[in-house]
Amino acid sequence: MKVLELNFLTEEGKTSKLTIDQPLEPVDPAQVKAAMENIIASYVFLDTDGNPFVEAKSARLVERNVEEIDINIE
Repeated sequence: MKVLELNFLTEEGKTSKLTIDQPLEPVDPAQVKAAMENIIASYVFLDTDGNPFVEAKSARLVERNVEEIDINIE
């Protein structure tokens, strides 16, 4: 499963992350940047301390692979 991680700086200089499950691919960097700027301008999201996002810091596409191991050995 892939997630798009959007990292923002808050008013206090801390990093806060939003994740988007199963983003459309290929991911367009210009669209990601525009979306992050819209998120910042909307003041809809706050960090856990109640501080708004003030700057787009980074974005990355993360893929996680999980393989179950059967431990029910007879």
